[in-house]
Amino acid sequence: MMLDDFMTRAVLAGIGTGLAAAPAGCFVVWRRMAYFGDATAHAAILGVALSLALSLPVFAGALGVALAMAVTVTLLTGRGQAGDTLLGVMAHSALAFGLVGVSFLTDVRIDVMAYLFGDILAVSRGDLAVIWGGAALVLGLVGWRWSALLTATLSPDLARAAGIDPRQEQMILTLVLAVVVAVAIKVVGALLITALLIVPAAAARPFARTPEAMAGLAAVLAMGSAWAGLRASYALDTPAGPTIVCVLALCFAVASAVSGASRRA
Repeated sequence: MMLDDFMTRAVLAGIGTGLAAAPAGCFVVWRRMAYFGDATAHAAILGVALSLALSLPVFAGALGVALAMAVTVTLLTGRGQAGDTLLGVMAHSALAFGLVGVSFLTDVRIDVMAYLFGDILAVSRGDLAVIWGGAALVLGLVGWRWSALLTATLSPDLARAAGIDPRQEQMILTLVLAVVVAVAIKVVGALLITALLIVPAAAARPFARTPEAMAGLAAVLAMGSAWAGLRASYALDTPAGPTIVCVLALCFAVASAVSGASRRA
């Protein structure tokens, strides 16, 4: 069957992850939340350690801890600590505790590098179901709250005047980011998830006239880069996750050059 081909599963996993990450990444770029995404992604390693220790699905552990981290940071920001300081402390602390926790799992064989940098070539049918189910959940949540999320991103005061609670929209976006992190950890790993979130959106931004166009173009770039990165990884015998991010970085460089040249013309 087609899904018995590991490269087919890898391509489908990359496309599904890119589809989930692109709309969430647009809000990360608009709200300047890159470090927030980083903290959530790093916390996923602690979730992996807990899920393995408790014999739970890795997706459940990564999602639970990433969501807990995101909610905690959201609630604590502005209460005596600068936002970037709090994010830095919590991100690296969670990553360190996760790596230490994994070292205690002597009865479980685990490749830490696979969770740090991804192991898309080892994606199973079950992983595909989780990735595409997560992508459907992300797209459903973002589509349902699109207008409210945009309004709250543009101006919290305008959102309140329109009867929208900005903190509620922040929590919904937090849930979306946690799902993306849990979905993407198998594909690009905890250390590269933020790149998958922000680089396609940043590359699409100069060419989009509307928020919807930016999200759509970011999705195309993310999915295309996943496919091209896997092809390049196979041809060059390089790590798949980092190679996908390298392709994304090249897309951003080209987009920046084209955008700069058109502004000078």
